[in-house]
Amino acid sequence: MAFNLKRPVSRRDVLKWGAAGVLGAFTGGLFSPGSLLGKPVKAMTKHEVHSALKQHKHQTMAHGYDPGKDQTYGLQAAIKSLTEFDYGKVSTRADGKTVREYTMVASDSNVEIAKGITFPGWTYNGTIPGPTIRCTEGDIVRVKFWNGSSHPHSIHFHGVHPTRMDGIEPVPTGTEFIYEFEAKPAGMHVYHCHIPPLSKHIHKGLYGNFIVDPKVPRKKARELNMVMNGFDLDLDGENEIYTVNGYAFAFQAWPIPVKAGELVRVYLSNLTEFDLINSFHLHANFFKYYEVGADPDARPVMTDTIMQCQGQRGILEIVFPEPGQYMFHAHQSEFAELGWMGFFDVK
Repeated sequence: MAFNLKRPVSRRDVLKWGAAGVLGAFTGGLFSPGSLLGKPVKAMTKHEVHSALKQHKHQTMAHGYDPGKDQTYGLQAAIKSLTEFDYGKVSTRADGKTVREYTMVASDSNVEIAKGITFPGWTYNGTIPGPTIRCTEGDIVRVKFWNGSSHPHSIHFHGVHPTRMDGIEPVPTGTEFIYEFEAKPAGMHVYHCHIPPLSKHIHKGLYGNFIVDPKVPRKKARELNMVMNGFDLDLDGENEIYTVNGYAFAFQAWPIPVKAGELVRVYLSNLTEFDLINSFHLHANFFKYYEVGADPDARPVMTDTIMQCQGQRGILEIVFPEPGQYMFHAHQSEFAELGWMGFFDVK
């Protein structure tokens, strides 16, 4: 197939060339400043571009994709979001209730989603996904939201709250709104912008996890935060890159360290736009899956694969029986080959 410089790059093209080839091509200049074959892309002939992509594809077929271990700022952000939970600024109200205050700022930000590839996102606090908001059932959540973006935005929290705090009204550029409500029910929830066109506001990156812990704490565990998402680089309504926590192959490059025999708890959500579902598959082991996680005593599903539509979420509890490298990825092969893949490094 000849490479047409005037035709948008589709995810089908990415798969045909091979994930490594296209990521290498992106890094070399198709979507960022740089070059292939030592020339800027604009200065290359169609034949030269096609030859370069063919060479990348050949290398991919022979050797597979090595994401490397360079600690780029995008990779660092993905690793950080895995274990960073924002509990807010804590105070006690006159009636004895705990109040947690958070600051959320919407902005137009270039976010690195793979080595050398930046995405023109709309973000909460400068990252995709946004910060993981965490509290306990019954706490008063107070979110001071400042819209520093060039577009109207909002924050819609999943859960139970007054309709005036539902986040469906736009907050204009350069203004502030305070969301305040009692956190309930306990469980694994999400938040996102709810201003039309919804597909654009969510796809551009305005979302994150919202964890409401039960009043009786869950069992002690190694806790991890994961948001499944995708990125449409050429704005054709199809994603070219898929990630967990916003960076392609992040946890293949840097496997997640855990211990054999310890309880590992993953707070997992899907905020992927343009695809009906996303999924999580674990190799060489099973896990307990609590849909939404609102009832800690609910009978979990025992499985190695779960699917989630957009906005769906749940809690995975895993115990690894012995040391080793346990792969995890989307069970849509296309998604896995385009960035949604990683390992647990069990010691």
